[in-house]
Amino acid sequence: MPLQSTRFDFGEGKVPSKNFILLKNIIEDRGSKYSVSYGQVGSRQEIKNFLSRLKKDKKYAKATHNTWAARISHQGTIYETKSDDGEMGAGMVILRIMQKEDVKDCVICVTRWFGGVKLMGDRFKHVGDATKLAVLDMVKK
Repeated sequence: MPLQSTRFDFGEGKVPSKNFILLKNIIEDRGSKYSVSYGQVGSRQEIKNFLSRLKKDKKYAKATHNTWAARISHQGTIYETKSDDGEMGAGMVILRIMQKEDVKDCVICVTRWFGGVKLMGDRFKHVGDATKLAVLDMVKK
């Protein structure tokens, strides 16, 4: 999936200080469990490397969904990409929060293990909450 240019970079933005951070078991609802991971990236290959590193852990490789979004700054332009990984619309939830919080040179991945009960719209709330937690953690470090 090619990165697409959508914005100009006018500020400093929030950038993670490390290549890989994993916050495990942050949300649980009706049997579904969520974790969030994030890291500094500067290219499509680094996004692929990040996801490969996450999925080296068999638990994450077998998760129901690993939805993610990334924003990369290059020569004053922000490039954005996302993946729903079967959780329709979840990648856009992550991307919109990253845009609002001016997060760049970063990938955020929200992992979900389905617990047997459909969460309907609550799943988007959980994806958003997980993303916000990653942004807050990023700012603390």
